[in-house]
Amino acid sequence: MLSQICRSGCQSFTQRLLPWVQSTTLSRSLGSGCLRSSLCTHVPSSNMDEDRVQPSATGHVRSWSNIPFITVPLSRTHGKSFAHRSELKHAKRIVVKLGSAVVTRGDECGLALGRLASIVEQVSVLQNQGREMMLVTSGAVAFGKQRLRHEILLSQSVRQALHSGQNQLKEMAIPVLEARACAAAGQSGLMALYEAMFTQYSICAAQILVTNLDFHDEQKRRNLNGTLHELLRMNIVPIVNTNDAVVPPAEPNSDLQGVNVISVKDNDSLAARLAVEMKTDLLIVLSDVEGLFDSPPGSDDAKLIDIFYPGDQQSVTFGTKSRVGMGGMEAKVKAALWALQGGTSVVIANGTHPKVSGHVITDIVEGKKVGTFFSEVKPAGPTVEQQGEMARSGGRMLATLEPEQRAEIIHHLADLLTDQRDEILLANKKDLEEAEGRLAAPLLKRLSLSTSKLNSLAIGLRQIAASSQDSVGRVLRRTRIAKNLELEQVTVPIGVLLVIFESRPDCLPQVAALAIASGNGLLLKGGKEASHSNRILHLLTQEALSIHGVKEAVQLVNTREEVEDLCRLDKMIDLIIPRGSSQLVRDIQKAAKGIPVMGHSEGICHMYVDSESSVDKATRLVRDSKCEYPAACNALETLLIHRDLLRTPLFDQIIDMLRVEQVKIHAGPKFASYLTFSPSEVKSLRTEYGDLELCIEVVDSVQEAIDHIHKYGSSHTDVIVTENEKTAEFFLQHVDSACVFWNASTRFSDGYRFGLGAEVGISTSRIHARGPVGLEGLLTTKWLLRGQDHVVSDFSEHGSLKYLHENLPVPQRNTN
Repeated sequence: MLSQICRSGCQSFTQRLLPWVQSTTLSRSLGSGCLRSSLCTHVPSSNMDEDRVQPSATGHVRSWSNIPFITVPLSRTHGKSFAHRSELKHAKRIVVKLGSAVVTRGDECGLALGRLASIVEQVSVLQNQGREMMLVTSGAVAFGKQRLRHEILLSQSVRQALHSGQNQLKEMAIPVLEARACAAAGQSGLMALYEAMFTQYSICAAQILVTNLDFHDEQKRRNLNGTLHELLRMNIVPIVNTNDAVVPPAEPNSDLQGVNVISVKDNDSLAARLAVEMKTDLLIVLSDVEGLFDSPPGSDDAKLIDIFYPGDQQSVTFGTKSRVGMGGMEAKVKAALWALQGGTSVVIANGTHPKVSGHVITDIVEGKKVGTFFSEVKPAGPTVEQQGEMARSGGRMLATLEPEQRAEIIHHLADLLTDQRDEILLANKKDLEEAEGRLAAPLLKRLSLSTSKLNSLAIGLRQIAASSQDSVGRVLRRTRIAKNLELEQVTVPIGVLLVIFESRPDCLPQVAALAIASGNGLLLKGGKEASHSNRILHLLTQEALSIHGVKEAVQLVNTREEVEDLCRLDKMIDLIIPRGSSQLVRDIQKAAKGIPVMGHSEGICHMYVDSESSVDKATRLVRDSKCEYPAACNALETLLIHRDLLRTPLFDQIIDMLRVEQVKIHAGPKFASYLTFSPSEVKSLRTEYGDLELCIEVVDSVQEAIDHIHKYGSSHTDVIVTENEKTAEFFLQHVDSACVFWNASTRFSDGYRFGLGAEVGISTSRIHARGPVGLEGLLTTKWLLRGQDHVVSDFSEHGSLKYLHENLPVPQRNTN
């Protein structure tokens, strides 16, 4: 009966909408696939043969009458919940439970329309992907309370209103409203609101009101099950709620007693029961807190639990329930564990936070780290949060070691790189074999390790060890504030670093050595393409750290966390350093919330060849800068030529060299105007090619070259080639980039070549470190004040002491 009503409603709805659908504009905006999925799926024709409505064998194409529509190829055998968040994207059937705190306004009277509209939009997006969505919603009581209060105020007689006066009328006492009456008055309005919202996305919704009896009476249970399956088959979103107008009190001793018995006493238990009954893949429970905490949210030590396992409830202290609704977090956890036992995955998340509620549901289905994920499978190793804690405590222990001890660890790691060379190269060979055909040639080159690379790594690490002797705890400034009151500014580690790198396993020991030398804890996230190499290099790093008992200071993240999820760990990470493509750096800078990112998103390096340049010198520098390693961030991307050099032997020699090296040339606008037959004109003067491609542009002077660099460069590395020292100094002083060179290749912009031993990256930011970031760039400072019972009041106008602010000599730095 209910399915017939829903069909009739959808049919009349579609008849009203068809004139719009047939318009060209709407067809273009929605697309044929969208129309077939959201309209034709549940619009039966008058002569429809119901037996013909069956899924195809593939599950990808279904038909309604004679009109097929496409669905997302989602299918899985129900019976076992997902083990990892990343698998949630495969969820086909999803229940979204909206708690009272999500649906209602802060005054508990009326609905939070903005949040509801956002939730409906997300559910509609997933429904139109081919998923089967169901809603369990609160809100009827709040909506009814709003309506009944309004009716009570309107029912006051005019005489009473006039007698009471306007101010008294505002303060007129509203009687306490019975919840069942509010539910009865609000349910129809709540459903009408949902229907109006879903209609905007060409989706039909159906209302189902249930009580505990509907699940425990076998006949009613079968009826309910059949109705829900029919609605889902028709591509309709069922909206389920307890029938609060008639629902009896829950039986106290029958709540959550195994898979086959669960008392529907609130919408948490209803959602769990519905999810298991309908063999749902995923249950999303939206509340007014971020998820499950190990202690009441808001307490000082409360930590959000990322993944919750059955049996862990003993380690959780539950607080009070939310401001509205029947159940608190304890009820949600019990219901979630019951659903998990029945084979449904569960996520509890915040549906009220204005910054995340607009995408919380879709984020969860995409596998992002949102809320608390319930899983029956415990990971073999620590979670990334636990690794962050270990890196923090290990880094603090590392910082307390003597400089000689930290240097000894790095020396030992350098020895291991050469002693265990065969094992490292064997692991790297596995990575290269697995990456063959999947990675481009420049990335394969980055991935490859060799004996010479390992030897160079070892040399660089020994340089870092030598420079670390006087890094942490070095006094930068001493001031005598007053008699017996002395202040020092000393260097200290930044804290915990997160370094994300692609393709380059040689980055791991370099960064680890710099972290060790600077006393920082370190989280490393390498690319999957280098997993074998990274694993053995990390094991060797921990072996070196173990000689002084600080093995845990450097952690390799091997879990399934996405980079975006790692960037949200602002309580554990103090600095993020990306090493990889410009796209990776941009993605991390965008994803980082509250954590500083050190790096550069682009490496648009320029070389200006002045009119007073040596032919051979200019040709040699251009070749090395562009052709030696074109995929590097410090490779040349734009060559600026002084106008007087056009059609000269110098210019011809540079062009001939580029042709021999098979460099594709793009002409800048001015350069193109000088040529009858020019190369392809550049689409943008701000392009990082990362390959054997180069933009050439013409300038009239050194000042014009500087202006061009400032307008189109990325403040990475820029070079002048000239024999005129005055022109060169003018360029060096006026170009505002991290690295500015005279008669030297752009490829010298590198920590190892600068004598830093290695680098964690090249920074183009203007705060903290800039250019190749070595040991010094991983340090910050703190202030140490040593006094003898000094108080500020002694320095007041009538106090006994005066400020001296005398500069004191700083201990000389050990440069050996």
